[in-house]
Amino acid sequence: MNRKSRILTLLLASLLVSSAWGQNVSVQSAWARATVQGQKATGAFMTLTSKTDTKLVGVSTSVAGVAEVHEMKMDNNVMQMRALPDGLPLPAGKAVALQPGSFHLMLMDLKLPLQKDTTIPLTLRFKDAKGLESSVDIKVPVSQVAPAGGQKHQHGGH
Repeated sequence: MNRKSRILTLLLASLLVSSAWGQNVSVQSAWARATVQGQKATGAFMTLTSKTDTKLVGVSTSVAGVAEVHEMKMDNNVMQMRALPDGLPLPAGKAVALQPGSFHLMLMDLKLPLQKDTTIPLTLRFKDAKGLESSVDIKVPVSQVAPAGGQKHQHGGH
């Protein structure tokens, strides 16, 4: 696939993702990091904006046995990664970036390698301040790096 075709594919996938609206949450600039044969985990990244106070409480996908909302942060000069069992708060009207080295979706026990220039399905689950649950199904492009115009600050992969 030539460069123009790859860019067009990523743009079309971004449009699909950008137009994905839950009743409350918009998803933009989504992507998942490509893997190599035998690699069993990777991350997925995006920007979420909610109209009202909401939490991202879960994620699922057919390509992984386990999918979790994760956080990476420094703790006593040690970078630690952990699941967020209570979810990730999405304050009303504020864009929350899921990006390498920070909040992200961790896809583990991968059932197949994630190949560059393909897409994977993700279901994002949300709970609003009233306890109402909703979900959004999206198709996420797989890439080695964030799509152009996506996250501005890159860190090493998982």
